[in-house]
Amino acid sequence: MDSTHDPKLKSWVESANDPAGDFPIQNLPFGIFRNKGGKERPRGGVAIGDQILDLAAVGLNTGPTLNVLAAAGRPTWKALRKLLSDVLSEPKNRKKFSKYLVPMKKAELFLPVSIGDYTDFYTGIYHAQNAGKMFRPDNPLLPNYHWVPIGYHGRASSVVVSGAPVVRPSGQTKAADAPAPVFGPSKRLDFELEVGFVIGPGNALGKPVPIAKAQDQIFGLTLFNDWSARDIQAWEYQPLGPFLGKSFASTLSPWIVTMEALEPFHCAAFPRSGDQPAPLPYLLDKTDQKGGNFDIQLEVHLRTRKLPRPHRLSRSNFRHSYWTPAQIVAHQASNGCNLRPGDLLGSGTISGPTPDALGSMLELTQGGKNPVALPNGEARAFLEDGDEVILRGRCAREGYAPIGFGDCAGVIKPAR
Repeated sequence: MDSTHDPKLKSWVESANDPAGDFPIQNLPFGIFRNKGGKERPRGGVAIGDQILDLAAVGLNTGPTLNVLAAAGRPTWKALRKLLSDVLSEPKNRKKFSKYLVPMKKAELFLPVSIGDYTDFYTGIYHAQNAGKMFRPDNPLLPNYHWVPIGYHGRASSVVVSGAPVVRPSGQTKAADAPAPVFGPSKRLDFELEVGFVIGPGNALGKPVPIAKAQDQIFGLTLFNDWSARDIQAWEYQPLGPFLGKSFASTLSPWIVTMEALEPFHCAAFPRSGDQPAPLPYLLDKTDQKGGNFDIQLEVHLRTRKLPRPHRLSRSNFRHSYWTPAQIVAHQASNGCNLRPGDLLGSGTISGPTPDALGSMLELTQGGKNPVALPNGEARAFLEDGDEVILRGRCAREGYAPIGFGDCAGVIKPAR
């Protein structure tokens, strides 16, 4: 850590000094924006309080994505962070740089990177146990779970930025007592509370990434909602896994919180019990085991047409991920798979060990059997048209300034 993490550091952008805000000067996440209603080309910016500082202020013209910045690597990211911190903390810079500020409420936000490939993992052990119990009560976790980070290759083209509508998918479903499947809109639409890892420099094809260097391959973290049509998924997933029940939409938050900003919030890897094996050598690093995970508070809120004030459904924490980000990256590249700047890796649903820490409707309602009661008298077994799901994330630790991720939200639209 360095001076950019000083909890006493203040910005001349007054809104950045609100302790309840997501974007103090100790955060400085990157995104892509343009003026709302404008026709100019989207460009890179950094969130500071309720404003966006155009990166052109420091001579950086990213173009419509952050892929080139992601490819630049940690020394460049660290130097840029220090420069931005100095620009935004020194009061005498107010006059010179104020013209580069755009209020967030007057900005349109875009996907921060062009995503070439997207993989979703299954690192939330409590989610894996809960889902497994519904389908395999006597054997909820398959034998490979404790040995290998499970994942599937998703559809990068249907990853959308927070705020984009999510159209209810149609597909084949089959009731247990039905003689044949039918085609129609999904009736069991679900959210998944996840964290996304945006890849930085990447690796050459055929060249694995050592676990000790894997975290340096991560540009930053985002919130991520890998929407799921559980009824379509249940009928199609055997024998090859997720397909159309997943590929209709996945929502990404617009701000990439950098690894530098997350330095104060490292925590130990998930503690393994005595009967759980240690990771194989290519996934085992002492430094990563000691502090390779992150203490990120995660929340899910639901707003309906009749409930305008969002209601919190769940509160979990990324520390419940069974595998660290470095282990996920190292495993993805272990067979020689080449990761490229802007690639996205999803954590999978991060549920906690208690009933109020479940990261999907599948778990919250026990597969739809016990609908969630909302404050206005409504109930939900799964998501309905008009529902808005909002994911939020925040890091807080004594002695450091808290930072947030901004909202990751999507509204369900009727099937077409």
